This record gives sequence, C-alpha cells and structure tokens, in this order.
Amino acid sequence: MSATLDIDVSLNRGAFSLEVAFAAGPGLTALFGRSGSGKTTVIDLIAGLARPDRGRIAVTGETLLDTERGIAVPVHRRRIGVVFQQARLMPHLSVRRNLGYGRAFARSRSDGIAFEGVVDLLGLGHLLERRPAGLSGGEAQRVAIGRALLSRPRLLLMDEPLAALDEGRKAEILPYIERLRDEAGLPIVYVSHAVSEVARLARTVVVLEAGRVAAVGAADTVLRRADLLATQEAEAGAILDMIVEETDSETGLTRLSGRVGRLWVPRLLRSIGTAVRIRVPARDVLLATQAPVGLSARNILEGHVVSIHAFGEAAAMVQIDCHGVLLAARLTRASVRDLALAPGRAVYAVVKSIAFDPHGVGTAGPAPVEI
Repeated sequence: MSATLDIDVSLNRGAFSLEVAFAAGPGLTALFGRSGSGKTTVIDLIAGLARPDRGRIAVTGETLLDTERGIAVPVHRRRIGVVFQQARLMPHLSVRRNLGYGRAFARSRSDGIAFEGVVDLLGLGHLLERRPAGLSGGEAQRVAIGRALLSRPRLLLMDEPLAALDEGRKAEILPYIERLRDEAGLPIVYVSHAVSEVARLARTVVVLEAGRVAAVGAADTVLRRADLLATQEAEAGAILDMIVEETDSETGLTRLSGRVGRLWVPRLLRSIGTAVRIRVPARDVLLATQAPVGLSARNILEGHVVSIHAFGEAAAMVQIDCHGVLLAARLTRASVRDLALAPGRAVYAVVKSIAFDPHGVGTAGPAPVEI
C-alpha cells in the first residue's frame, strides 16, 4: 500500500541539523525520541510552519513541498490539523463555538466527520456550553482535538498533546485518542518522548536521535531495542496483543490470553472477549532455567533464548521466544553467565501480575501497514 506520508528533508539551524527521511502508512505513527531530537521540527515542516533547506513532503499522494520543483503549498491549503501541547482554545468562546471555529477552516462540510460525530467520538456533549476556564486539562485537549478534526484535515499532527497533563488526566484522555485512531479513519502522526504512550497508541514508530532517523518499524519491534531507548523513563519491553478471558472477583485479577500464553494482570474494566494491548517492560521479566516452584509470581511462560545483547557496564538484554512471541528481559551480565544463557537455551519467563499498570493497557488497534 502507498504511503500516507512521505518525507525527505534536511535543515540546518545553527548547531542543530536535521536529515530525516521516512514513509508512514495509515493509522497512528509515533515520532519518538529524547527532547531536542527534532520531533517538533519535523511536525512544523509537515504542517508548513517551517521550511527545510532541501526536501520533499507528500501527504496522501499530493506533493506539499518540493524544493527542487519550487512547490511550497501554504499552510492554509495543506489541510493538516495540528494539536499542540497546550489546547490554545479561545477563552471568550464556549466549547461549541471553539469547535465551530474549526469548521470555519474546512474546505467542504460535505466530507469528513460531522459535528455530532466529533462530539460523540470525544465525549464532549456535556461540555458544549462551558468556556475553557471551566475545563480540566484533559477536557481542553479533547476540545482542541475536536476543533482540529472539524477542519476536515487529511492528516492529523499531535505534538506531545499529553505532555502538560498529570497522570490522571493522561489516563482520562488516552482512551479517546485510541478511539480517534481506530474510528476516525484519519492518519495521525503523534509526537512523544513517553514510551508508555507510544507503546499503547502506535503501530509504527519512527525513532529520532540528534536530528537523524535511528529506526523505523512496527512498535513491538522497535520498543524491544534497548539501544534505542537509552533513558531511564524509556526502557525497552515487549508489546503483546491479548484477549480478556475472565476476571476473578475474589483476587481482583483479570486473565488475558494470547499467543504468548496466559497472563494475570490487575483487574481490567473490559468485557470478556475484548482485544487489549499490554506492555511488559524488560525490567519486570525474570528468567529461570528450570520450572519455578514456590513463587508468588503467577505468570510463568515457557520459551527459549533468541539473542543476548550487552549494554551499559553490567547489563544485558535477553530476547525470549514464547510460542512465536518475543519478550525482552533485562538482566545483569553476571546472571547471564551464572545461568549459562545462550541462544536456543530453554527458559521460563516470570512476570509479576502486580507489575502491570492498568493505565498502560490499551485497545488493540489495526495491524501495521507495510510501506
């Protein structure tokens, strides 16, 4: 399938230089990286808020910028919606009128999602007559997203939309972004340096490092690589697509099933049969070479070692194949030596049920598209 976004640009601004080329398909693509890696600059270039020294940008088959051919479509004609870190709502207007401001920029009102559909999608019905001062941070961001959608964009850019929110507000708005990803039928480029957000929302990840593309690929592949996630808050781990099987009211745990096997996690308020997506951080996985007994951990998965990669002074990342699904375990090199771990070695992966963060469990979106 052809790319929704195709970008190949270079830019030099003082000590910072950007050389970025990648293609993204439909669905949600995350631009991931540390602060200063160039994520927001890429967003500004796509939107037309900045211009590269050289390059080409095409969206849904239309060339928006081609420096060699002298093409530079102005911002107001690019039909790209942008959601910033701050909601930037007009304080003197109600939510209804802020949303209507987005419709004023729509080329046509006959295509795209209707006003009522946006209100329903983002849960804004009870907020329509309020003014921004009476909204929480999460509510204000939902209005900002709605305003962008009502401009009838062909592409939605979201520049760290949760960065200014506390954990409670993030948990409130994430399900709405998932609905947007799954139901709006709109390609999204989502900027974040938070691995938990990227793991929950994205199927495709573009990692930026110092203005360069360090990796592009499916989220479950990229987010297992410790070499790409070298900060404390962005640790490698596996992403698993699972199905809700049951909830035990006595223990308060929910059982999930998938190719990897069965896992118990803290109670999820999801219906039986719901497809969910969970992240298993490498730091929360222990390995044993014999079937463990007498452990408090409820999740024990059989598998075999696929690869071992050293990183840092004393650590190693071990990848384990569990029924065709790859997990990652972060161990000390001493543990790797003492357990005599090597590719092909049969092991048992042990994961604490309590290690799972219920707020980090998302809905399983569509599969990634090959470009």
